[in-house]
Amino acid sequence: MSRALARDAAVLVVGGLIGAGGLYVAQQGPSAAADRALALYSGLMGGDGHAHAEGPKTLAAADDHTEGDDHAHGKEATQPKDDGHGHGEDDGHSKDDDDGHGSGEDDGHGHDAPKPRADAGNDGHGHGAELPEGVVAFDDARLRAAGIALGEAGASTLREELQLNGIVRANQEAVVQVTPRFPGIVRTLARRLGDEVRKGDLLAVVESNQSLTTYDLKAPMAGVVTERQASLGEYVSEQKPAFVITDLSTLWVDFSVYRRDLARVAVGGTVRIDPEDGGEPIEATISYLSPIGAADTQSAVARAVIPNDGRFRPGLFATGAVATAEQPVPLAVSLDAVQSLEGRDVVFVREGDRFAARDVTLGRRDGRTVEVVTGLKGGESYASKNSFVVKAELAKGSASHEH
Repeated sequence: MSRALARDAAVLVVGGLIGAGGLYVAQQGPSAAADRALALYSGLMGGDGHAHAEGPKTLAAADDHTEGDDHAHGKEATQPKDDGHGHGEDDGHSKDDDDGHGSGEDDGHGHDAPKPRADAGNDGHGHGAELPEGVVAFDDARLRAAGIALGEAGASTLREELQLNGIVRANQEAVVQVTPRFPGIVRTLARRLGDEVRKGDLLAVVESNQSLTTYDLKAPMAGVVTERQASLGEYVSEQKPAFVITDLSTLWVDFSVYRRDLARVAVGGTVRIDPEDGGEPIEATISYLSPIGAADTQSAVARAVIPNDGRFRPGLFATGAVATAEQPVPLAVSLDAVQSLEGRDVVFVREGDRFAARDVTLGRRDGRTVEVVTGLKGGESYASKNSFVVKAELAKGSASHEH
């Protein structure tokens, strides 16, 4: 029975019940009347209160529809016929390699198939073309800012050296004491401690006690006032100097040589002196070796006279290295140039605006220079100072690509 017929029957039943309700209720009671109406309605609806179709064929017959009326009914839903939407036997998906999602070049969602990278030099992180392994870019501006010095690989001389400790002193052969000629009172002071003077410059004016006249104290040579033992209004005499003038254009460096090393040091030998100010050492000649030793230190003095370039000051320490043996080598670099990279000895060779880590085999060495057996050619430019900065930059570049 269709839903429409069931609905009409239910309306008739309800109407009948309303018409005969009063009499029935009077005879059977309200509860019995309600139960009877519900049972009758349930029978019409199929037992569960819902209209049930007997099957596709019965439903089609009840509605007076045929299978060709352009409506999908009953078994048409399961038959491979044209349902009026132009699908026919095709369910919307082609049976060839295209499954409706474009599994070829396009996946149906606007995504192309993965393509091989065309530029192997681009690492995908916006770095552009990558440098070869072991190479780091370093232009001249960065070179100067990092304090990297360049050297040239070539022949050198290795030196066996004796290390000495020393102290810088004023050249005692260029020191003058200025003493008053007559005792008296200082009336004028023209120079102070540390002042530079030229020969003939006025130092002080002294009033003589004998004649009560004044006379001048003048500088006997050019130099620096290193001592002043006179004050204004003070009594001075020939018993002690009023001023000491020192010519600091040259200096002494006195080294202590212990007894066991005395045979290795000689007048005329070369000594490399380092004021330990970060600059390069200077070379000088030993001009004096004391014939008398010091009882308290059990050492003798070896002295070198050096020009004063402003890096040395009397009273400060310095170190010296005396060459005791020499050996030439065909190819060498600065010892500071050699760095360890993944367990290998390398030297950073300058190539245009780059440094390349070059593996080297090392040979003999001294305190400053090392022989290169293989890995470099004579005349090649390399980082001879602060090469550790290049190594740090190379390590930084390698780490940035390990994502």
